[in-house]
Amino acid sequence: MMLKGRMGGWSLIFLAIISGVHLQRNDSSVQPASDSEPPSEAQVYRAILQPSEAIPPIGTYVLENKDGKCYIKATLGVEFIVIEKKRWYLSLDPSRVTTSGYCGRSSAVLSLTLPDNSASLLFTFVKDKKVFYVSKLDVKLTTPVCEECANKNYSGVMDHEKLFKTANGQSFSCKSENLFLTSSQLWIKLVPLQMQAFSLSKGQYGKEVECWADFNKRVIPIVIGATVVGILLIALLTYLMVKDRRRQGYDRI
Repeated sequence: MMLKGRMGGWSLIFLAIISGVHLQRNDSSVQPASDSEPPSEAQVYRAILQPSEAIPPIGTYVLENKDGKCYIKATLGVEFIVIEKKRWYLSLDPSRVTTSGYCGRSSAVLSLTLPDNSASLLFTFVKDKKVFYVSKLDVKLTTPVCEECANKNYSGVMDHEKLFKTANGQSFSCKSENLFLTSSQLWIKLVPLQMQAFSLSKGQYGKEVECWADFNKRVIPIVIGATVVGILLIALLTYLMVKDRRRQGYDRI
């Protein structure tokens, strides 16, 4: 009886050891499977230049102050243009842009950045009495020219400017192309463009102030048309007057 009891005890211990080993093996087999799947966020974003120009997608970017009041709002399409033996293009994807910056009483900054700092566009706004404008435009781009090429850094800046000057409470609007040469190798194209800073009522744009390019496109055809009509009217009146004089001369004879 004692032998049977000892044999039964050893059997239980042996079964427990085997089951423990079995459980450890199952746990270890599951763990590597979860580790072997890299998170999607680990994928590195690469902004690759394109050989042809494209219409950049339009995005709306908002920057608020600590009180939750809208201080900067910008709706625009952005395209980077690199001059490297030929022209290369990169459109800013609004779905990948991170908006940052700060808002002050007389100055504010709006920064648009792609993942991994592959591209960034920074606007510095200045409030001067009754108007606001963009005093600085800072552009940076880190990208390969081709899929197998190494990354190359490009940068450009426009400082001490008065771009998009508009009265406070109003918004600057331009449907025409705005092209800025920030450096010999990096240009920036903004089309279309609408922005406002410092004072926005309920986060909505104020009265639109159109740029000169839009004004010219709208007014010049009207002026040309009016000029052509004026010339035709003068020619017609001149013809009628000459014809009337000739008829009066014939009546006297």
